[in-house]
Amino acid sequence: MHGIPWDTIDQLARRFTDHDTALGLSPEEQWSLQVLKIAEETGEAAQAVIGARGTNPRKGTSSWDDAHAEVADVVVTALVALARMRPDDAAEYLDRHLAAKSAKFLPSL
Repeated sequence: MHGIPWDTIDQLARRFTDHDTALGLSPEEQWSLQVLKIAEETGEAAQAVIGARGTNPRKGTSSWDDAHAEVADVVVTALVALARMRPDDAAEYLDRHLAAKSAKFLPSL
C-alpha cells in the first residue's frame, strides 16, 4: 500500500485553517465544523451505497465507483481534520493510534 500523502493533507489543513481564521472562528469552532464535515461526507457515502444497491427508487441509482469516491472523501476529510487538530504531529499520532487499534485485531508477527 502507498503511504498517506501528508504534505497534501497538511496543505489542505493550512488552507482551511487560514480561511476559517480569517472568518474569526476559534480553533475549537474550526475543529467542530471539520468534524461535522466528516459526518456530511459519511452521509454522502451512505447515500451512494444506497444508490448502488438501488434500494431507494425515489433517489435513483449510483455506481459502486460513486460509493468508492465518497468513501475516499470521508478519509481525506478525516485526515484533514486530524491535521487541523494536531498540526505538529498528526502523522505520528495516527501511526500510534493505528498500531494500538490494530493490535486488538491482528495477531502479533
